[in-house]
Amino acid sequence: MRTITAPVVVTATDSRRLAEAEMLAAQLGLPFVAEADPADESCAALLQYSEQGLQLQQTARKRRPGPVWVDFVTGAAAHRRKYGGGSGQMIAKAVGIKGGVRPQVLDLTAGLGRDAFVLATLGCEVTLLERSPLIHALLADGLARAADDPEVADIVARMRLLPADSIDWLSRAEPDSQQVLYLDPMFPHSDKSALVKKEMSLFQAVVGEDSDDAPLLEAAWPVAEYRLVVKRPRKAPAIEGRPWSYQLIGKSTRYDIYTKKKLELGS
Repeated sequence: MRTITAPVVVTATDSRRLAEAEMLAAQLGLPFVAEADPADESCAALLQYSEQGLQLQQTARKRRPGPVWVDFVTGAAAHRRKYGGGSGQMIAKAVGIKGGVRPQVLDLTAGLGRDAFVLATLGCEVTLLERSPLIHALLADGLARAADDPEVADIVARMRLLPADSIDWLSRAEPDSQQVLYLDPMFPHSDKSALVKKEMSLFQAVVGEDSDDAPLLEAAWPVAEYRLVVKRPRKAPAIEGRPWSYQLIGKSTRYDIYTKKKLELGS
């Protein structure tokens, strides 16, 4: 599992969840405080239970950005679920969704689960691997809250989250045992939105950047039955090593697709 590289303190702004926060702190091996000061310069971030859910809040900055948390029910996730373009989306084409084909997807770098949620919304069964205990906790909390919402409960039921280092997990997997593998390594993103900039800055400060994308690509290839999909910023270099088969290129995002055989209905 990936270690937390900067000081993080667990707390709760919702007093009803203090016991839960203390338990989470023990699980993660992090300090717990009943009351925390967002201006405290002794820690990089607060992992805090609020009324909205588990949030990661950056500290010790005069202009602190808002907290990072996982929300599959409202906001951007709800808008994309309703108006995102369905199977016409580039990510859908990248993983091979067409007609009645809905491949099973192994997401090797789950992060906050946004792409996995899109794929699950479109009908794919998605297994999510996340090696950072902190990010895993945020994602697990978001999935638990979404499971209680009648509008998205059936979607998140198609999402299975595992706390695992992907390279270790893949080393134990059988060859050709996963239909489609999906990889979106942490990379300085070309997306200029305040949300992405905030999340990238916070995660890079707390858990560091991904530096093993090439070994991950090589570990993933034997396990993929049909294809391996790598999401990149549009102008970013391809991952070194294996050459891609073809690309799908959008305004800010690109998908490098490594194919083995054609996905067909009933696969």
